[in-house]
Amino acid sequence: MKESKSKKPIFIIIGVVVGLAIVGLVLFFVLGGEKSYRLLKVFEVEGKASVTRDGTGTIEPYTNMVLESGDRCALDTGKFTIKADEDKYIYLEDHTELVLVATGSSSASKTKIELISGGITNDIQNKLSVDSSYEVNTPNSTMSVLGTIFYVSVYEKDGVKYTKISVFSGRVTTRLKYDDGTYSDEEVIVESGKETIIYYDGKVTDYVGDPSDIDYGELPEQALQLLADIAEEGREISITSEELDHLLYGPYEVVFMYQGAEFGRQTVKKGEKVKIPDLQPEATGEWNYNFDEPVNKDLEIDWK
Repeated sequence: MKESKSKKPIFIIIGVVVGLAIVGLVLFFVLGGEKSYRLLKVFEVEGKASVTRDGTGTIEPYTNMVLESGDRCALDTGKFTIKADEDKYIYLEDHTELVLVATGSSSASKTKIELISGGITNDIQNKLSVDSSYEVNTPNSTMSVLGTIFYVSVYEKDGVKYTKISVFSGRVTTRLKYDDGTYSDEEVIVESGKETIIYYDGKVTDYVGDPSDIDYGELPEQALQLLADIAEEGREISITSEELDHLLYGPYEVVFMYQGAEFGRQTVKKGEKVKIPDLQPEATGEWNYNFDEPVNKDLEIDWK
């Protein structure tokens, strides 16, 4: 009996220690766990979209659906926005497909987007920590950022594959990706308000030229609308609200050019068509434009 009584305080102490350890673990996960938690989810989705996951197959996405690293996300038509952590948004445009790879923690995040087709607008609202990275890879390039807003698209024209990067805030560092999977040593930095185009013609991968001013009229309407929303929030970007309103809603100026000089001008509402001028500069020739196309930006039409 005496031996049993002498061990009782030891059991009590052990129980208290175990209890404190459990409480400590609970507090760690409740108070500090969010530092190691990585949020990946569908922020918004409308229309025809899909998520393909290894071991599961194709899933129809829904708002607040939790995504996993390695998910292949695709949008046919509609809206599809991915939210990573609390401050990174990826907006897919129509006919876009990508693979999302996200590891690490919210304080040391590693985000990689493999853009297979289409285009995405990236909105990284806070500067990344020194232990974090954000990359977008395309078939012929890779780009990395700290904290920025930029658009990336991949497309093919006349058998040549292109990647276009347009930066609206911050800067993006780009490198060429060669056909054998290696990367160039040289980095080209694209500053806010600039864009660059990379091509691959089956033999050569290179930049079309040095970074140049963004042609905002060539951006998809979805990207322009997103920029308008950002400008309305008061965040600084490379284009004004007034310029965005003009691009989005018109009216547009259509200038007819003959031998480098202005021949005539029309003001056209958004979605309407340009009228063929009653007068033409020469007896033979034609205007280099399809007049059946609705107008959605300022145009310059040449006589040929």
